[in-house]
Amino acid sequence: MVRWLKVGVFVACLGPLAWLGWRAYNSALGANPIEVITHTTGDWTLIFLMITLAVTPLRKLTGQAWLIRFRRMFGLYAFFYGSLHLMTYIWFDKSFDVHDMLADIYKRRFITAGLTAFLLMVPLALTSTSGWIRRLGGKRWQALHRLIYFSALAGVIHYIWLVKADLRKPLQYAAILGILMAYRLIVWLKPKPKTKVVAPALRQTSTVNN
Repeated sequence: MVRWLKVGVFVACLGPLAWLGWRAYNSALGANPIEVITHTTGDWTLIFLMITLAVTPLRKLTGQAWLIRFRRMFGLYAFFYGSLHLMTYIWFDKSFDVHDMLADIYKRRFITAGLTAFLLMVPLALTSTSGWIRRLGGKRWQALHRLIYFSALAGVIHYIWLVKADLRKPLQYAAILGILMAYRLIVWLKPKPKTKVVAPALRQTSTVNN
């Protein structure tokens, strides 16, 4: 059942790209198609980052352990749409002009924040396989994958610094991220139940009086 559900979710996650492609094919991207593509891929990068971070709280609150099987997929889709977002900037906006891009990174802080968010996702995507989990070991792998918190934060900052007038949408992402991180902080600060150490029962010998 979960396998077929994963197939359905996998296809559904391609929906935003299919919709964007359909609009491009029908010349329905408006007067500034590059801007539409950039904003759409950027939005879906953040959406998938938030969904990925929401899997663990949702699993724990609902008791549905099978939800964890979708976390890797959502994380890889965040990287996928982040790659499209970056490629749109490199290819369509800057035409692979390295000098111009470096100047942007130096002068525009929202570009710096966005690039930071993407670079933090690279090691997460590269080590997302079961083989890398075995190579790194559980604890080191988990420590590495906490970079997703900083990637999501940098992505939200990137959006806030990008928008100059209407901050409602980036602040919505900031609020969602704040809730997800507050949940983790509460869980981390919550006192762990003490496990009672039960001493092994002493062997008792009984004497039978005849």
